[in-house]
Amino acid sequence: MGEATDISDISARAVDLAGLVAYQQGAVVSRTLIKKGQGTVTLFAFDRGEGLSEHTAPYDALVCMLEGRARIKIGTQSLDAGAGQLVVMPASVPHALHAPERFKMMLVMIRA
Repeated sequence: MGEATDISDISARAVDLAGLVAYQQGAVVSRTLIKKGQGTVTLFAFDRGEGLSEHTAPYDALVCMLEGRARIKIGTQSLDAGAGQLVVMPASVPHALHAPERFKMMLVMIRA
């Protein structure tokens, strides 16, 4: 996954979020836009069939779907999310993501 990126090239102007991260065949690509002690903002591009295995995070995470569709498992619940939708993944609850089709998302995690 990606490292923190210098975002000076996108500061103080409107940008297309989905255009800031590119799909790569057979991979999950990430680009960290903000990485601070208080939290992170990271863009992801998932190729079809890719995903992130079940894991937990100590803080709530907010998924903002940018394009495509994702299958997200949170605890025992599975849901589908598409472009323009938000999903909250609660702290300490196991979650996983799968790409039945290509999708892009922004993940916001605030440490509090």
